Amino acid sequence: MKTISELGLRVPEILLPKNVDLKSWSVIACDQYTQDRDYWKKAAEQAGTKPSTLNLILPEVYLNDGDKAERIAKIRQTMKAYIEEGVFDAARKAFVYLERTTAFGRTRKGLVAQIDLETYEWKPFSKANIRATEATIVDRIPPRKEIRKGAPLELPHIMLLVNDKEDLLVGGAGKLASDGRKPLYQGDLMCNGGSIKGWALESDSDLDYLTSALNKIADANRAPDGSTFLFAVGDGNHSLATAKAVWDEYKAELVAGGASEAELAENPVRFALIEIVNIYDRGLTFEPIHRVIFNADIEALINKVGGALEGALREVASASELEAAVKASKADFGFVYLDKEGVQKYLLLQTKITELAVARFQPLVDEFLKTVDGAEIDYIHGSEEVFRLGAQKGALSVLLPPIAKDSFFETINGRGPLPRKSFSMGEADEKRFYLECRKLFN
Repeated sequence: MKTISELGLRVPEILLPKNVDLKSWSVIACDQYTQDRDYWKKAAEQAGTKPSTLNLILPEVYLNDGDKAERIAKIRQTMKAYIEEGVFDAARKAFVYLERTTAFGRTRKGLVAQIDLETYEWKPFSKANIRATEATIVDRIPPRKEIRKGAPLELPHIMLLVNDKEDLLVGGAGKLASDGRKPLYQGDLMCNGGSIKGWALESDSDLDYLTSALNKIADANRAPDGSTFLFAVGDGNHSLATAKAVWDEYKAELVAGGASEAELAENPVRFALIEIVNIYDRGLTFEPIHRVIFNADIEALINKVGGALEGALREVASASELEAAVKASKADFGFVYLDKEGVQKYLLLQTKITELAVARFQPLVDEFLKTVDGAEIDYIHGSEEVFRLGAQKGALSVLLPPIAKDSFFETINGRGPLPRKSFSMGEADEKRFYLECRKLFN
């Protein structure tokens, strides 16, 4: 039987704030609400002057503002201040089993752990233990590196999927936590985030059970060539790729400076804090990530996509009718925009595509946008935001059909990563909130 370390996991040293007030401390992942400054303004109002993870991250809605360098410097200063001023309790070496109940009434279970970045690879057709589920855009790594490189702390919004039909790992962790032990934290989350509760798993018997469960899952997911596809990156693909890039650069510096294998093996930068979720968790839904396109010829784009996919276009009367039709399909798309007279339009594109619909759609859009100066595309979680943006002049919102999670691991193992931004685990408000921390650079 392999050890936890041999399977790519480590027990993390978790930092939590003293007297945690989750409504002010915990904030949603930085890559959410990238077109909604009002959301982040409300988050800042709820955080107030109390210690908050909002002060430790750079929401991507601000990435293109002129003060990015100042924001990053302030983040580093705040991290250092939180450590030095006693905001955190003493680090606790433990896995954390958590239950997140969202505003949608679903309860998702997870296990916070630390992964060895040497066992992860984002490049297509990798045989690593931990693999990307979607195409990684290399250009998106450098801005994130600016934040992580040299930062005293890391905060996870990365979620890994495990192919565990028997629910041995996360479900088993929940059974361990149900023995009457006191939660590490519990409470409501800000801005429609629902509630969360977490328990430490740290005893020898806890670790023995988790080691056994991981070995059984690894055995069940071992390929004929001996490789094991243990975890797939569900959320935070680019953040994990960034952590890998930072470690690779730092490792090269350490090796050049004469660091030993033992020193490299224990360096905090070699690891990343993540949450593991069972792909079969009933509280985990796979939602399509919708698109919004700016500054393009809307009707020309719709006609190009519709023609290439040999689809049938028809107008529907309302947003609700369009959403219902797309959700009930396997490969139909919805278009929301203002026409040249300023009239709101809802168009349904019905297709007979049998494979993953986004895999046919995205290359067509990419090809079109290359021919249009100033055109932009963004990726939207949640239909409400799709319809809000589709009511703006010059914007085309696109509703994508549902994503099935059957044969998910098998598809990626055989065909490589899916097109970028193919799916989302849950609605926008169900995304992981920053909560636990870990020391990174001293």
